[in-house]
Amino acid sequence: METLISSLQPQIVFPILHASDVAAARRAGQKLADALGFAEVQAGRLAIVITEAGTNILKHAGEGTLYIMRAQSGVDTPGIDVLAVDSGPGIRDLQTSLRDGVSTAGTAGTGLGALHRQADEFDVWTARDRGAAFFMRLWSTPAPPEPCGIEVGALCVPLAGEDESGDGWAVSCNRDGASMLGVDGLGHGPEAHKAAAGAIGALERRPGAAPAETLQGAHEALRTTRGAALSVARIDYAANALRFAGIGNVAGVVYDGEGRRAMVSHNGIVGNNMRKVQEFAVDCPPGALVILHSDGIQTQWDLKAYPGLLARTPAIVAGILMRDFIRRRDDAMVLVGRRRGGHA
Repeated sequence: METLISSLQPQIVFPILHASDVAAARRAGQKLADALGFAEVQAGRLAIVITEAGTNILKHAGEGTLYIMRAQSGVDTPGIDVLAVDSGPGIRDLQTSLRDGVSTAGTAGTGLGALHRQADEFDVWTARDRGAAFFMRLWSTPAPPEPCGIEVGALCVPLAGEDESGDGWAVSCNRDGASMLGVDGLGHGPEAHKAAAGAIGALERRPGAAPAETLQGAHEALRTTRGAALSVARIDYAANALRFAGIGNVAGVVYDGEGRRAMVSHNGIVGNNMRKVQEFAVDCPPGALVILHSDGIQTQWDLKAYPGLLARTPAIVAGILMRDFIRRRDDAMVLVGRRRGGHA
């Protein structure tokens, strides 16, 4: 059975500049927990995680960003992901700082320990003078097993002043493989969002289709919209291979343990003048990292410039790319997937 997750699920972005921002993020998290049926105890744990993550940003970095969203996992059990990203001085001794009672800011030192203790899933990346990123996932019930062999982390940020993003992403997966889709609707605002949603719908209708077939389906679906740039990758677990097809400027990159491989897209607009669709294949062994991003993210990034980041959960990779390479004059999207079973 195929499962689908996408940017159509709510994601809340909170710049953290003042204590009032932390309180606003906590209230939004509680509202999402209520909507997903979290019991009082689980909702209380979420409130602690959001509060400590936001307070930690203010104390140690001065400012940063909190992302709160429904868990980016293909299971039916509701969960909530919290991602905290900052550009502060980093944490010199991470393992010591994660112990309750330890602080480098003259506080009680329970913040980082509380993040680790309250979350069902936890990961962190930090480097001296490069900031930090913390990922926490909380389930509404005991954590269920993953249904397929891919981990996902994705962020989608609209242009300042817009409520909806014209960029989008989707992932479908089963026990045989996974499909990753990244889309950039032309322009921004509601009409661009409509085009992105139409492309996501094409994957939802045929979740296991080859990338070229998904593009053709999206081309038909988007004829009544302004169109979009679109890239699709399909990972075949048994063959340890990835097939990719793209139209326009949604970038695709694979880190397969031997280096970075950029995928090739053709010119055109899906839904308008899509002249040539061509699939390309590359190796995609367990542990490989697949990244799709819109042109709202600069292209001159290299994960190897961030020691240890390749081994971190995809949500943290997405958070660092968004933090350091967002253009801020357009919608921005980054989707990161990792084949389970190793690290690139």
